[in-house]
Amino acid sequence: MRVLPAAPSIEGLTAVVTGGSRGLGLLMARQLLRRDCDVVLLARDPAELDRAVGKLGRPGGGAVRGVVCDVRDGAAVEERFAEIVRDNGRLDIVIANAGIIQVGPAEALGVEGFRDALDSIFHGALNTAFAALPHLRHSPAGGRLALVGSVGGLLAVPHLLPYSCAKSAVAALAEGLHAEEAAYGVTVTGVHPGLMRTGSHLHARFGGDRRREYAWFQALAGAPLLSMNAERAAERIVSAVQRRRPRIVLTPAAKLGAVAHGVAPVLTTRLVSAVGRVLPRDGGPGTAEGYRVEAEEQPPARRLRRALGVLNERAAGRFNQRG
Repeated sequence: MRVLPAAPSIEGLTAVVTGGSRGLGLLMARQLLRRDCDVVLLARDPAELDRAVGKLGRPGGGAVRGVVCDVRDGAAVEERFAEIVRDNGRLDIVIANAGIIQVGPAEALGVEGFRDALDSIFHGALNTAFAALPHLRHSPAGGRLALVGSVGGLLAVPHLLPYSCAKSAVAALAEGLHAEEAAYGVTVTGVHPGLMRTGSHLHARFGGDRRREYAWFQALAGAPLLSMNAERAAERIVSAVQRRRPRIVLTPAAKLGAVAHGVAPVLTTRLVSAVGRVLPRDGGPGTAEGYRVEAEEQPPARRLRRALGVLNERAAGRFNQRG
């Protein structure tokens, strides 16, 4: 059994997590605090940020604070990073995690759905990277940048196509920046998780047959054999960034899908197409967030969803997904 060398200490470093007010972002911030970093959370919602800081705040160790910022606004991101460096004196670690999830047939989500996904996920990561890199290059510890993609960016997933397209762009950006930034002493980690139990179904947007789209997504996102404990995922991601790994793929299902697509892309595409045939079709116009679909549209298979998603529902309350 190969024993990994001890990870280099990141105690006292300044870290920023975008999309840090809930879900995976909140948990990665907690992991950074446990390693005695000073952590700044970036997110759009001031109330969510306040709750997140309250959940994370603790005596001793690193400090944590929230800063309101929309990563789709490149100028605003640059200003926030400049302010953080002025306040903390340095910037050492940045994790670009902000994004959205849209679930439904591509036609129902429409061109605007793809634009929204690219703007929030890819442009958000791009704005974050370009604002952070000039400061990370001056980190005395050597800067670390992580871009959170998805297995959906390595293998296109039906009814998640805007998300997959945007995450695919993030994957390419992470690989390219890893190669280019090595000359400046900055490492870039591409992070590609599979399903995790974060409670994200409550804030995902559902289009087409919203009731049935919500039902399948909620059930799979919480299924123990398919999804991963989000706290464990956050620990592994932060450890990968700490160790300066160029890439990490999480969950056995995600690793299998990524490898299968690389080795046998035609067969994998046919298998994924078979899955696509059993997903819901048609439905009305527009999208709605998951918590509204659950409350107002009464999705089917309530008992089954409760059984499969009990761990995910608990995660939603613990990880600041409920207002």
